[in-house]
Amino acid sequence: MKVVIQRCKNAQVTVNEEVVGRIGEGLMVLVGVTHEDEEKDVKYLADKVAGLRIFEDEHEKMNFSVQDIGGAILSVSQFTLYGDIRKGKRPNFMAAAKPDKAEMLYEAFNRELAAKGLQVETGVFGAMMDVSLTNWGPVTIIIDSRN
Repeated sequence: MKVVIQRCKNAQVTVNEEVVGRIGEGLMVLVGVTHEDEEKDVKYLADKVAGLRIFEDEHEKMNFSVQDIGGAILSVSQFTLYGDIRKGKRPNFMAAAKPDKAEMLYEAFNRELAAKGLQVETGVFGAMMDVSLTNWGPVTIIIDSRN
């Protein structure tokens, strides 16, 4: 699994002009799943995301996690994180998991975060979504459970 995490002041996802998920301060998390991913990848990434210390303390040091600040998560499925552009200029998405497996692990990831006491908002799996956020910093981190 792979996630792109953006520290944000606010974020929202819209489907068919309807807001389906919205948060204030917290993390915007794009989530991609590949064929070999399993429950251990879900747990590893949920632990990393929940505990990632990228929020500043009173000395402007990144010492606080989203849990520490009482922030929220906006989680959006993103199969294009596994786009391969080594050949040509059009991405190949063969490394992305099939939708049934990807949705199962994506939902498990969201449940793991919620079980840690985090407010988790989501997009709609497989839908065409408009995602907007105010990236705070900017701070953007990429984590791959295979690395």
